[in-house]
Amino acid sequence: MIVLSRIDNRLIHGQVIEAWLPHLHVKRLVVADDVTARDTLAQAAMGLAVPESVEVVHVAVDALDTRALSSDTVPTLILFRDVADAVRARQHGLPDGRLTVGNVHAAPGRHAVSRSVFLSDTEAAQLEALGASGMDIVLQAVPSEAPRRVTRAA
Repeated sequence: MIVLSRIDNRLIHGQVIEAWLPHLHVKRLVVADDVTARDTLAQAAMGLAVPESVEVVHVAVDALDTRALSSDTVPTLILFRDVADAVRARQHGLPDGRLTVGNVHAAPGRHAVSRSVFLSDTEAAQLEALGASGMDIVLQAVPSEAPRRVTRAA
């Protein structure tokens, strides 16, 4: 079962390992990312931080089988590198549920919407569209932080 989907361009890192995995009782971590799906060295490096009790799966976004992940009983957290990947996953069947936006690096054309999330107008509109389609979209770095709705930067 998919317990949470998350956008975080760092993918597997401390907040995921130390906060999200125990909070959600995750037993499977799916990294849906085209780059790491092809990079065994990156996969190995990321896997070093994950407890042995948690299965790690690396898959290209278009190959993500959300139907299978939703229908089994293994608590699963899906990680996406960016908004565009989450949008693609939704187009391929990512079900309704919570999508947290935890970290999107600053870049030209992006505006701060939280301390750790910077979005372009296009990305903000894409997240709003995901929300309108039935997903629960929130900004939330760690579980102890109150979730906030995504709003366009002023």
